[in-house]
Amino acid sequence: MEWFDNFWSVYSNLVLSLGTNALLALSIWLTLACGMLAMANAAFMGIGAYTAAILTTNYEVSFPVALLGGMAAPMLVAFIIGKPTLRLSGVYLAMATLGFGEVVRVFILNTESWTGGALGLNGIPQQTEWWHVGLAVLLTLVLLYRLRRSKIGRAFEAIKEDETAAGLMGVDVNNTKLLAFVLGALLAGLAGALNAHLTFFIGPNEYGFDRGVEILTMTILGGIGSIAGPVVGAVILTLLPEMLRAFNDFRLVINGLILILIVLFLPKGIWDPSRMRRWFGRNRQTGGH
Repeated sequence: MEWFDNFWSVYSNLVLSLGTNALLALSIWLTLACGMLAMANAAFMGIGAYTAAILTTNYEVSFPVALLGGMAAPMLVAFIIGKPTLRLSGVYLAMATLGFGEVVRVFILNTESWTGGALGLNGIPQQTEWWHVGLAVLLTLVLLYRLRRSKIGRAFEAIKEDETAAGLMGVDVNNTKLLAFVLGALLAGLAGALNAHLTFFIGPNEYGFDRGVEILTMTILGGIGSIAGPVVGAVILTLLPEMLRAFNDFRLVINGLILILIVLFLPKGIWDPSRMRRWFGRNRQTGGH
């Protein structure tokens, strides 16, 4: 198993990043599944990362408790800002949540005694193991699968299709949207807390506009028609830059072209359940003849 040890020593951070990015993609999938274009997930990731890192570095809190803190803090913030913010919709909601992300970034920059300001936090204990990330992704997929098939999941779908009609059918629209927003914040915070204890260092620029767009791209690229879609998108968007590393300066250009081609020819994402059903059905018919 020497080859595996060599592989793991070089690529362990990349493999674990696949899991944390999958959690981030699933966090924004929750709000998209409820018809909301909320762009606060990068900020929630930052809140979770800094909360967990401060707890372990400054207060020597155990890793499991720090993870709980990293999930609880963004949930609380999401609950507070969600009440007024989720009255907006579409582009206005996206703009408001992007503004919130900028507020979080400026807050981190101006609280140097806690966060290290522009220099970030160094010396975070590297306590994230592969099974922490694997278990988090597995549990998240199972819970979201059950959620989607539950009454709450059907309410998400109803609001996404027609918010007014959903309200007339007895769905508590405001509280259901708030629930999706808070659960998305929880997942983003968990991803941030795990990532902070994986990379040894975190800084405020890691959780800005670019990261928010990247999280959204993962989900749209994979497809929001199923829970597997965001995971597929996260894997592709994480691995693609590494696979194109040999192209040096042209790597980002090729990366962008590939993403554009996927969006043009697969508008519903790579993992589209309806397209796959048609494909399997056609194959079955062809095999039958």
